[in-house]
Amino acid sequence: MKSISSVLYGLVAYAVFLGTILYAVGFVGNFAVPRSIDVGPPAPFVEALLVDLVLLGLFAVQHSVMARPWFKRAWTRVVSPSIERSTYVLLASLVLLLLYAEWRPITALVWKVENPVGVALLGAAFWFGWGVLFVSTFLINHFELFGLRQVFARLTGGEIPSPVFRSPLLYRHVRHPIYLGFLIAFWSSPRMTAGHLVFSLGMTGYILLGIRLEEHDLTELFGEQYRRYKARVGMLFPSVTRSEELAPSTRPGQVGR
Repeated sequence: MKSISSVLYGLVAYAVFLGTILYAVGFVGNFAVPRSIDVGPPAPFVEALLVDLVLLGLFAVQHSVMARPWFKRAWTRVVSPSIERSTYVLLASLVLLLLYAEWRPITALVWKVENPVGVALLGAAFWFGWGVLFVSTFLINHFELFGLRQVFARLTGGEIPSPVFRSPLLYRHVRHPIYLGFLIAFWSSPRMTAGHLVFSLGMTGYILLGIRLEEHDLTELFGEQYRRYKARVGMLFPSVTRSEELAPSTRPGQVGR
């Protein structure tokens, strides 16, 4: 019964995540959702800025702290290791839902692109960023990244998969294509408001901090293998130097999230 409960819990967490990330596309792009970066209840500038910064800070703290190995070791004394990842995914989704619900738009214009070609290019870049993000999750292991593989392993009596060191396709050219996809999507806007700028700057800051913390954990876990990979492959952009091919048995995976 506990195994079945874990699977149901994992499925619910994944469903909440899926709805949350799909809402994020409309939230950032200002379409198809009731409240977005630029659509919501008005508030005085200082109040809106403070609320938005607190929401972004809460998101960054939850993501950064719960992803750390020391937290996972302590947390799995409280919850089963099989649902640790699903719990992280669920709480991350709830924090994002809170951000969507409480975000205060700041609609002063920072820039507006009116040239049809420029608008089309930025629109294409927006969708390209989300595409890079989603494809990158499947290149490593989408269902492990979001906790489903772990709960089904418990149901079938298998072991929870250990982190592996691999770099399929995009990961051979960029160490963090998921983060790159987010950044492209967040900044590709023909109409950048002050609120959107606050969101993009806040998320960019979190991503750069998250990469620093994650790569520290990956280096601790994989040692010299990850150091060599880091030296050859660019963090968010392809390296200008030609990188040596990685052997199939030494491909780094994303285990720090």
